[in-house]
Amino acid sequence: MSSENRDFENMVVVAVDGGEPSNNAVRWAANTAMKRGVPLRLATSYTMPQFLYAEGMVPPQELYEDLQRECLQKIEAARAIAHEIAPDVEIGHSVAEASPIDMLLEMSQSATMIVMGSRGLGGLSGMVLGSVSAAVVSHASCPVVVVREDNAVTQDTKYGPVVVGVDGSEVSAKATEVAFQEAEARGAELVAVHTWLDNQVHEPMAGAVFSGTQWDQVEEERRSLLSQTLEPYQDRYPSVQVKQIVTRDRPVRALVDHSKDAQLLITGSHGRGGFKGMLLGSTSRALLQAAPCPMMVVRPETRPRRK
Repeated sequence: MSSENRDFENMVVVAVDGGEPSNNAVRWAANTAMKRGVPLRLATSYTMPQFLYAEGMVPPQELYEDLQRECLQKIEAARAIAHEIAPDVEIGHSVAEASPIDMLLEMSQSATMIVMGSRGLGGLSGMVLGSVSAAVVSHASCPVVVVREDNAVTQDTKYGPVVVGVDGSEVSAKATEVAFQEAEARGAELVAVHTWLDNQVHEPMAGAVFSGTQWDQVEEERRSLLSQTLEPYQDRYPSVQVKQIVTRDRPVRALVDHSKDAQLLITGSHGRGGFKGMLLGSTSRALLQAAPCPMMVVRPETRPRRK
């Protein structure tokens, strides 16, 4: 991998492929790096088209140089786009002879976050449902943000809230901590959303025909649990204003509804309860495609962020 340096700690890394969705991701990543006060790193890769050569044949050096030159042209175009959003942000770049999956997973071991555009061109094509996104979102060592083609940063959403799904699981706790960090860095309100369904109500009232008062009691218990869950984070991040939402709804619909004016939606992967099977099931696919703003996925193995 060639780059100005190999230390990506406290950097926002964005995958660059030259397509407009990728450019959209560059804009979002530049804005994020500016708000966090950290450098931005533009990352792209190339692979030699093996089908052009029989086994044992060595491609000419000119072909490598052409591929590298094409990558650097994409990098420079992305650099110009990033500077339009954040003129003073420090920008570095990396060009790897590798698959985009290998490149991004390696960089995720020390990056603050990986940002990827959806439905990009070239190596990152088929971002949302394709193998690249599935592999990076499922295996990255840092949070991964997916910026869809229709998730453009606007004046209405640029300063919107950060929204997080909270379900009480261990991985949800990690996502909640990241959400507080993001809200603090952005000076944004944090909206914590907890959903529950009738079939999640257990003893002593399971199977009962509830009156309105009983449903109110269940909802109040959920509100109390959410408040208790958030209290330690509010103590650690006192500057973050928090809005708590408890709703009797499915998680996808609830999170989509409350993210319409958000600048970022954050979820944990493989949580219990409403977010079970987040990455590989229908919930994750629906949310990655339906979220009205960029979406960050935080996995259980995600490294803790350094202060």
